[in-house]
Amino acid sequence: METKIILQGGGEHARVVLDCLLAGKANVIAIFDPKYSDQLFGIQQRGTYDPDYEPDALAIVAIGNNATRKRTAASTKHTFTSTVHPTSIVSPFTEYGKGCMILHGSIIQARTKMGDHVIVNTGAKIDHDCEIGPYVHIAPGAVLCGTVKIGEGAFIGAGVTIIPGIKIGKWSTIGAGAVVIKDVPDGAVVVGNPGRIIKINNI
Repeated sequence: METKIILQGGGEHARVVLDCLLAGKANVIAIFDPKYSDQLFGIQQRGTYDPDYEPDALAIVAIGNNATRKRTAASTKHTFTSTVHPTSIVSPFTEYGKGCMILHGSIIQARTKMGDHVIVNTGAKIDHDCEIGPYVHIAPGAVLCGTVKIGEGAFIGAGVTIIPGIKIGKWSTIGAGAVVIKDVPDGAVVVGNPGRIIKINNI
């Protein structure tokens, strides 16, 4: 029997994730988001999440915001699955957890390890031996060179470059286009080239 898939989240990021799933011929049967009730790409949006709906279906939390994705995943009763777009290149020697979204044109090299519910967005590149914590979002066009380590919940903005061996702290934010050449502590906000810390948030 063909696996049924549901999405948690019906917003902008969900559109890309749904497109990814449909490109891989996945059997998506419903989208849950209290803000939406119509159809998206022919799939019914059913409003508030129903934990009893099609209990054998697998779920993906298609929400771009890392903190919201973590909260939503914690309240989701369905078993999670991941999705990889057909145009992505993922080494057979990489590992990724449940609920991951590896999107259009992304590249993940050998011996990279990723936790649960990670987003590798359009055209992002992750080189060898990187370690990506859960709930990380690597935005379009970002480049992680080899042996980079990214802590839980970090956001790596569009077009960011991180040189080899750098450690990025938990729930930090690397602004679009930044070039990171030094380790980044937990909760830091980094911008610019070379990257500089402009703020540290409590986490």
